[in-house]
Amino acid sequence: MVLCGVIVAAFAVGRYPVAPADLFRIVWSWAGGAAHGLDSTLETVVLQIRGPRVIAAVLVGAALAGAGAAYQNLFRNPLVSPDILGVSAGAAVGAVLGIFLSLGVVATQSMAFAGGLAAVAMVYVVARAVRGHDPLLVLVLAGVVLGALLGACVALMKYLADPYNQLPAITFWLLGSLASTDAHDMWVAAPLLLVGLIPLWLLRWRINVLSLDDDEARALGVSAGRIRLVVIVAATLMTSAAVSISGVIGWIGLVIPHFARLLTGPDFSKLLPVSVLLGAGFLVAVDTLARTMANIEVPLGVLTAFVGTPLFLWQLATARRGWR
Repeated sequence: MVLCGVIVAAFAVGRYPVAPADLFRIVWSWAGGAAHGLDSTLETVVLQIRGPRVIAAVLVGAALAGAGAAYQNLFRNPLVSPDILGVSAGAAVGAVLGIFLSLGVVATQSMAFAGGLAAVAMVYVVARAVRGHDPLLVLVLAGVVLGALLGACVALMKYLADPYNQLPAITFWLLGSLASTDAHDMWVAAPLLLVGLIPLWLLRWRINVLSLDDDEARALGVSAGRIRLVVIVAATLMTSAAVSISGVIGWIGLVIPHFARLLTGPDFSKLLPVSVLLGAGFLVAVDTLARTMANIEVPLGVLTAFVGTPLFLWQLATARRGWR
C-alpha cells in the first residue's frame, strides 16, 4: 500500500501533475477498459514520459535492494553493497567505453550490462584460483582490487574523451539518472531483473544457511559453494541490468536491507520481499524529489548519498548491538 501511495504521488507531483482519478482512468483505458474523454496530453505524460520513468525507478530500486540483501547475507557483513564484487565498476567501464566510441543508447546499455557481468566473472575466477584462504575474504579483496583497476580505466577514458560532447555524457551517466528512460528499457530490463530475482526467492530458505560456516552448512545437507555461486550470479544479473539503464546509483543496496532487517529480522525469506518493496518505494520517492526539488534535475547518485548517509547513521546509532 505504501509503495502504491508513493507511485501515485510520483504522478501527482511535477510540472504537469496527474490527479489520481485521471491516472486510474488512463491506466484502465490502456489495460483495455472503456474510458472516454481522456486528455491526450495527460495520456502522453502518463504512458510515454512519467510512466516508464516510475516503472524504471521501481525496477531499479527493487533490484539494487534485493541484491544488497543477498550480498549481505552471503558475506555475513552489513557493510556489503551490490558493487562489492566490481559489478558497478564493470558496468561503468562498459558504458563509458560505449560513449567514448560514440555508440547508440542500446549498444551503450548492452556494453554496461556485459561489463558488469564480465567484472564479476573475473573476480570469481581469481577467487577460485587462490587456494588456502577464506573464499569470502578472497572474493571481497579481488572485488576491491579489480574495482580499483576498472575505476582507473574509467578515469583514463574520461581524460581522453572529447571535453565538449563525450565527457559531459560520461559524467552524467556516472552520476545516475532515469531521465532518458523509455518503454524499450523496461521491456529489456524487466525480464533480466525477474530472472535474477526468481533463484533468490526459490532458494530463500537455503540462503539462510549461508550465515553458518561451510562445514555446518554441509552437515545440514546444503552445498554452500553452489548456493554461493547462484546468489552471486543472480544478484550480479539484477545489479548489472539495473545499472545499465540508470547509471551508478549508490546507497540503496547498502541502506535499504538494514531497514528491512529492522522490520523482519535476519530471516531471508522475509528480508528479500521487504527489501525489494522498500527499495522500489525509496527510489521512486528519491527520483520524484530529484526532478521536482529544483529547476534542474539533481543526479540520483548525488541525492541518494545525501539522503542515505543520514538514514544510515541514524540506523547505526539506534540499532541494537549486532546486526543479525
